[in-house]
Amino acid sequence: MSMLQPKRTKYRKAFKGRIHGHAKGGFSLNFGSFGLKALEPERVTSRQIEAARRALTRFMKRQGRVWIRIFPDVPVSKKPAEVRQGKGKGTPEFWVCRIKPGRIMFEVDGITRAMAEEGFALAAAKLPIKTKLVARIGAV
Repeated sequence: MSMLQPKRTKYRKAFKGRIHGHAKGGFSLNFGSFGLKALEPERVTSRQIEAARRALTRFMKRQGRVWIRIFPDVPVSKKPAEVRQGKGKGTPEFWVCRIKPGRIMFEVDGITRAMAEEGFALAAAKLPIKTKLVARIGAV
């Protein structure tokens, strides 16, 4: 599986926007026993998501299951280096996901809490935000 990006979008370029408030969805565990929850607002790129996923799945060594609960659907445009101002907006360069505090980004199941803690620590190192581990009630 390569990096995440939408197959098609309604608009080719998006406004930058600001990330306000807390997640109004995706803030509770829906799939696994453990989750990685975002604690601050930030844009997370598809490369960062993929790097975190690789770190996590590699550590888990084919046991358990990983769910990615976020998807990069916002195009970020850039102008080339040393180009003067004006002449319109740059071309879309990469895709990001706007993350609000409280959002569950990854979920895992089929592994112990100790493994989940270590795996999420490796994954969190690849992400630009502070995170914390959340567990389902009664998870071992």
